[in-house]
Amino acid sequence: MRWGLCSAGLIATDFCNALQCLNPSEHKITAVVSKSLEKAKKLADEFKIPNVYTSYEEFAKDPNIDLVYLSTVNIFHHPLSILMLNNGKPVLCEKTCACNTKQTEEMTELAKSKKLFFMEALWSNFFPAYKALREIIDSGTIGQIRHMDAAFFVSAFSFNFVSQHSLGGGGLLGASVYQIWLSRFIFREEPETITAVGTIADIGVDQSANIILTYKDGARASLSYNLDIEGRRDVYIYGTKGKIYIPEPFWSPTKIEVNGEEREFPLPKSDAKYYYPNSAGLAYEAEAVRQCFEKGQLECPAHTHSDTLSIIKVIDEVRRQLEETHQIKTTPL
Repeated sequence: MRWGLCSAGLIATDFCNALQCLNPSEHKITAVVSKSLEKAKKLADEFKIPNVYTSYEEFAKDPNIDLVYLSTVNIFHHPLSILMLNNGKPVLCEKTCACNTKQTEEMTELAKSKKLFFMEALWSNFFPAYKALREIIDSGTIGQIRHMDAAFFVSAFSFNFVSQHSLGGGGLLGASVYQIWLSRFIFREEPETITAVGTIADIGVDQSANIILTYKDGARASLSYNLDIEGRRDVYIYGTKGKIYIPEPFWSPTKIEVNGEEREFPLPKSDAKYYYPNSAGLAYEAEAVRQCFEKGQLECPAHTHSDTLSIIKVIDEVRRQLEETHQIKTTPL
């Protein structure tokens, strides 16, 4: 599969390194685009990428791209995905794939109408630890799930893509999306009620929140995030017969504890320098996408359009509650 990289930032670099863990006859990078020619050339030189663009329109028309990996800042996910799809390019778009439900629906509906593959790049789905977790839960090892506690505390407000409203920043789109995804992964249903309280920074983005998702049998997910302090980044899952612990970083885990027993899931072997924790695991996602292509699937069964829409609808409702409380608009345009 011939990949085209839409962005030449740190995540794109990690993605390139992760692809080196896979069969080179099955994964090749043929093009990269960035408004910064310097960044695009640097990435192209490092990974021997033959085609470099500074025009997204020209990149979208490149016939040597089978699929676009789109990893720009959040605010550009929607317009660039639309551009790629309208030019016949399937898209793997970094999470959160859009800033609100309306944008997400436009992207998924366009992909369906053009019969093109489209997936939100929520890479956590594809880690072996989560495959094992699914099997453990389904087997009844810890009984019926009654409570999940997920925390994401990281001092990240110094980064523009986190703190700037104009770039689609904030904790919901940057951090809590993983918690909301995991709630759906664990409970496999829509929450009956959503309750949120939090803080909106003076710069107009959500800085912290506590979110309670309640399910039809009374089970709950308690999600807490704060982008201005260092702290927990782990998950506890409690069932009627035991518990599961997912240590930091819970969104890209290499181990889990089941009733006190630790199970390890080593990453693909790689000598590369990665910018984000456990990014060699991006290889799992890339290979899953390739297999979808091989089977002619337009959606990935592990993370469907319905999954993506479910997540963004929860995000929109949490945002609505925070805006109502603080009487300030934070929704990125």
